[in-house]
Amino acid sequence: MCIAYLALNAHKEWPLFIAANRDEYHSRPSLTAAPWQDHPDVIAGIDCQGKGTWLGITRQGRYALLTNYRDPATLIKDAPSRGDLARQYLTSDKQPDSYAQDVFDASNAYNGFNLIVGDLTTASYVGNRTDQDGPQALGPGRYVISNHLLNTPWPKAERLRLALDLYPLETLEQSLTHVFETLKDNTQAEDHALPVTGLTLERERLLSSPFIISPEYGTRCSTVIAVHASGRAIFSETSYNASGSATERHDWPFSIERPNGR
Repeated sequence: MCIAYLALNAHKEWPLFIAANRDEYHSRPSLTAAPWQDHPDVIAGIDCQGKGTWLGITRQGRYALLTNYRDPATLIKDAPSRGDLARQYLTSDKQPDSYAQDVFDASNAYNGFNLIVGDLTTASYVGNRTDQDGPQALGPGRYVISNHLLNTPWPKAERLRLALDLYPLETLEQSLTHVFETLKDNTQAEDHALPVTGLTLERERLLSSPFIISPEYGTRCSTVIAVHASGRAIFSETSYNASGSATERHDWPFSIERPNGR
């Protein structure tokens, strides 16, 4: 997962809204989002190489979102899979803040990452490149995250934030077309606005758009997750090939399973 917009308890009808793109090498095998065979309450994609995931939700409303922190100078060879951090949360029953603290305590073993875990009432953000001394609780609001820290105003992050801040969430169930079109914005930033992360200028340009198209590396899928106050939930994912053309779309509508029927 390389860029995501989240609205957490920021809209009275839709307490959870996530719109995200996953960027990855086209040669890296993965499975499109679906209920997992060994954990049927989990709906998420699977990275076949690392065995983890980048974004998912459970039928109980627990969700996890992971992005890599771009810092090629500090890569750890043979570090454990960062996607496993999202997988473990989705398959556990730990509270978001408790799980985030566990991740923080073990975070030095991993390459750079950002992880957001939550349910329909609370959420926590944890990363291993922040200057904070622990996880951060996320209150009601709108957030954007890419391959730096939460709400870092990279051009691609600001483009996505500005576009989706204006999106009327009350129209979600009418059509997701506008959200997917917004996620497919491949406008690159001007050179003077590019971040400096240790990559070549050409590479920084390529990675500066919300939606990335190139033969080797690019946006593999766009995902929309939303939960209505009534418990109705949306999980929709569109997959793309190396030319940026959509190849398939999967929709997994469901209802949140509340404890004791609440």
